[in-house]
Amino acid sequence: MRRTAALTTAALIALTACSNDDDDDLESLVPAAADSPVAAGPPAGDGPSQTLGNGKVWTYVTSAAGQPVEVGVRFSATALEGLASDTHGDLHPVAMVLNFPTDAATGVLDHVELYWNPQGHEPPGVWDKAHFDYHFYLTDEAAVREIVPTAPDFAAKAARIPDAKYIAADFVAPPGTAVENTIPGMGLHWLDGTEPPVPGQYTFTETMIHGSYDGAVTFIEPMITREWLLTKPTLNEAIKQPQAYQRTGLWPTTYSVRFDSATNEYSVALGGFVQRTSS
Repeated sequence: MRRTAALTTAALIALTACSNDDDDDLESLVPAAADSPVAAGPPAGDGPSQTLGNGKVWTYVTSAAGQPVEVGVRFSATALEGLASDTHGDLHPVAMVLNFPTDAATGVLDHVELYWNPQGHEPPGVWDKAHFDYHFYLTDEAAVREIVPTAPDFAAKAARIPDAKYIAADFVAPPGTAVENTIPGMGLHWLDGTEPPVPGQYTFTETMIHGSYDGAVTFIEPMITREWLLTKPTLNEAIKQPQAYQRTGLWPTTYSVRFDSATNEYSVALGGFVQRTSS
């Protein structure tokens, strides 16, 4: 996740305090996870691989009865070595676009864009660690490429945020206007208010980000440090859900990070797909 303006510590503390005051109300917005997620099944296949560091990275999908069970990114352990050590002054790392296996059912997910941030980004003392951004997009690649400040309707679309009922529980926009916080080629990043990016209050290993643009929820983004991945972690947690959904389809409700010692590979995946109806 890139940042064009610093998120001040004072503003984030105030933002977090407001979020915490509403914790009890926000918890009531999270639907029960057991809304009939699709049961596990055989793999649907792997997407085309690309070079990452000294290894490879690719998408994969597991499915059952033609429906997605898990949609993720897999990469070899060697992909964490030989990575670029700096951006050479470029504040906007180039996305590695990862397509899903042909004809695989992926629910509302369209593709993944992977970013390597060797020097991290703002705010300092928290997200300035070397890390990966895994953008699981609900919109297609062409729509993402249209998020540019030179577009005549950029300001209007950037200022248009989704109705509050479509924003995941606990998630808040960063301080400042939506336009100044909308990142070209990505969108507006919504932060989990229970994990404030403030030194001394939160230690960054991994976190979840949600994105929007032109009034629509556009991506789900696990953000993970290289340092934490090297510990070969196992993580399985629920994705915080909104009150309502903008699109009818299968939406992920879980997020996982795993290391497979048998294959010497990592996976970062969304799963627990549940049918939702737009409202």
